[in-house]
Amino acid sequence: MLSLTRTDSDNRDFQSLVTLLDHDLAVRDGADHAYYAQFNQIASIRHAVVAYQDGEAVGCGAFKEFSPTEVEVKRMFVPEARRGQGIARAVLAELERWAREEGYAAAVLETGKKQPEAIRLYEKSGYEYIPNYGQYAGVDNSVCLRKTLDSQPAAH
Repeated sequence: MLSLTRTDSDNRDFQSLVTLLDHDLAVRDGADHAYYAQFNQIASIRHAVVAYQDGEAVGCGAFKEFSPTEVEVKRMFVPEARRGQGIARAVLAELERWAREEGYAAAVLETGKKQPEAIRLYEKSGYEYIPNYGQYAGVDNSVCLRKTLDSQPAAH
């Protein structure tokens, strides 16, 4: 059974999963990794979710304030051996619930074109493409998406 824990960036399981995520992204992004890494520091993240299955940390995600009404979803990761089990969808849904509870109306995120499974997750979860924002404007490998949080989750 999957359980979700709300925590922050001091959580050791969150930190371990983010280390695995960074290794995965370094391979996928190659020479571009150093550029992206500067925007993915986890110090002082107050809203992180860790998914557990049989006591093992099997997925994570976080959000930080993007604007007074929006959060930015960050650091979503499920180890390859655990993918396809709905873990990422559960983590994302919990992050969205938490953001709504904190009074945010929407979520934005950036992911890479070299992460097609992440793009599919976000599309299925009701995220829509938006122009690349901030540091991702003009970056060919980046895809930015947005979802209004008061909407219902996408049907499956």
